Amino acid sequence: MTNYATRFMCEIGFEDEAIASLSGDLEKIYSEESAKALFEKCICEYDRSCELDYTALCKKAAKAGEIVGVHKYSAELLLFICLSKRLRERYAERGIDDSIWHDSMCDLKWKLWECKAVKGVYGSFVAYWFDGWFNLTRFALGRLQFEIEYAPGEYHFGTMVLTPSAKVINVHIPRTLTPLDKESREDSYRRAAEFFKGELGGAPTVFVCHSWLLYPPAEKILPSHSNIRGFMADYHIVQYGENKENEHPDMWRLFDMDFTGSAADYPEDSSLRAAYKKFLMEGNRTGWGYGVFIARHR
Repeated sequence: MTNYATRFMCEIGFEDEAIASLSGDLEKIYSEESAKALFEKCICEYDRSCELDYTALCKKAAKAGEIVGVHKYSAELLLFICLSKRLRERYAERGIDDSIWHDSMCDLKWKLWECKAVKGVYGSFVAYWFDGWFNLTRFALGRLQFEIEYAPGEYHFGTMVLTPSAKVINVHIPRTLTPLDKESREDSYRRAAEFFKGELGGAPTVFVCHSWLLYPPAEKILPSHSNIRGFMADYHIVQYGENKENEHPDMWRLFDMDFTGSAADYPEDSSLRAAYKKFLMEGNRTGWGYGVFIARHR
């Protein structure tokens, strides 16, 4: 499994330093019998079924890492790296193109980058998020990521009524360090509409998104040519809210650091960071928005 993990990281494009660090951590786990047994038990559980309690699985992996002094963030990411082998087989069994497996597994790399930047550790501090990839409900299709869910409420759009029983395609925006431009968004929407059309059963193709990027008050700080502003324009914002004072639960995604208690500590080394920092320093709060995009009515 250690050889597979290294091959996987090379294939997905992990940086050399990350590969060396994580490969060394996995070797530590496999060098101690009790740690190895616990870690391989997790792999065996996934080999049998993808319908698992992934939170409990992560705890076991973290315990295996603890035995040999490997950080829990590293051990948990390594678990999913190892599970990716069986996941690839499940893709093949279901006739899902291998390129989608590859693009979906790149999310492990995106989360590795964030963990290194925010926590200083090669691993993932959001391993609970990986469940959707490994139970085959979430897929990367181009620049964006998607999964089916039910609409959370009733919404009216002209003659169309979206009810809580309606299946919709939930959109996630990974931090890939590539532009969120109109062309890539449209390409992803088209791919998702095609990929999920059987599950939608002929119903209108409706995309939804819950994100800090859709917080309407923040739109005023974005230039008219901003890709984020373009992404916001894709959606009807049907609900939004602001976070409590001095609570910025999503700003680590932008600033690569946990909130220290003062927005003055945030870096401003890009135009977007500088704009958001100024926004916060002026006493504004962060927030979230929930948007709906009806593809057929666009």
